[in-house]
Amino acid sequence: MAGKVASAVAKVVGEYQYPWREKLAKYKYELSKGVWGYWELGAWKPLGISARRRARLRMEVLMAGQDWPYDPERKEMKTKRKGHKVDRIAAEKRANTAKLMEKMPEMLLDYKKRRWEKKMKEEEKAKEK
Repeated sequence: MAGKVASAVAKVVGEYQYPWREKLAKYKYELSKGVWGYWELGAWKPLGISARRRARLRMEVLMAGQDWPYDPERKEMKTKRKGHKVDRIAAEKRANTAKLMEKMPEMLLDYKKRRWEKKMKEEEKAKEK
């Protein structure tokens, strides 16, 4: 008899300690519809539970060590950096200029060689005439 009373008291105390279980059971269907609301027959319907109460219920569940499956999936982090396009383009141009400056001696030699060949061709044409 005493064991039954103790278990009943423990059950009542346990339920009182975790009132979020009742709330979670009550709003389970509503929470599964979405975070902010849902579309139904072409009209937006807000949730039956307010955002403040939803947040408080979520906090109570998480503080009790349980998981909260009703949060939306997180999107991937954006890899595109913020800032001005002009700054990014200027940095790319500076990097490209540095690469080209490394090739500059070869480019100058090629240019001088082409110019010399062109001059030789013109001289040959002049001799032929």
